[in-house]
Amino acid sequence: MKEFRVSGKFMMGSTLQKFKKEVRALSEKRAREKIYQDLGSKHRVRRSRVLITTVEEIP
Repeated sequence: MKEFRVSGKFMMGSTLQKFKKEVRALSEKRAREKIYQDLGSKHRVRRSRVLITTVEEIP
């Protein structure tokens, strides 16, 4: 498994909230999917309200 640092923004109510999170995943695509799942389950945010700006692999 690889480690990825994902950053971006999401709308929480009427506020734009920034985030930076590290996740373990097999690929960049799966890391993005994990972020969507985490934000949706913890903050009840829909995928259309999440903007992922960068995904970088951590060596």
